[in-house]
Amino acid sequence: MNTQKIDYRNFFYPPGGIMIWILVMVELVTFGAALIALGFISREDPALYHASRLKLNAAYGTVNTVVLLTSGYFMALAVHRSKQGAFRAAAKNILYALAGGGLFVVIKSVEYAEKLHHGLTVDYNTFFSFYWLLTLFHLIHVLVGMGLLAGMYFSLRKGTSEALVENTETVATFWHMVDLIWLMLFPTLYLIL
Repeated sequence: MNTQKIDYRNFFYPPGGIMIWILVMVELVTFGAALIALGFISREDPALYHASRLKLNAAYGTVNTVVLLTSGYFMALAVHRSKQGAFRAAAKNILYALAGGGLFVVIKSVEYAEKLHHGLTVDYNTFFSFYWLLTLFHLIHVLVGMGLLAGMYFSLRKGTSEALVENTETVATFWHMVDLIWLMLFPTLYLIL
């Protein structure tokens, strides 16, 4: 008979801790509610919303989707490596994830510059009000995530503590939330309306 004791804390406690998951749920509900509101408001003038959506460059959105998903892949590798105790390898993967976040910011900045050049500002119409507010709010999350990634990178480079595994999971949870929010925004703004 197996007499090993089950560690219920690990069984019932989500990776990264409960507080990060509460934050993830709040953020997903917030973005989800805004997208639902956008869907309802777009029914008032579907032609306007469709014409506005066509002013977006879906290529930018597609490339940014691939960039964030690739960055998320490297973040998942960082968690895997940290669980193996390979903290320097985990730091290297976080550096790649951080580079992906940086590339996302560069592409989004180019897209924003084009929109501003063409006068598609936050007060252009309601579609662009939603576009700017949602994508800028998401961009803030990307920048916060990049700060967390940078901090985690330096911690992993110099540390060997068991707490690094949970900290890496926490940062990964936040970074994957950033991916998930973009996966909600991209099709709704660039492809559906």
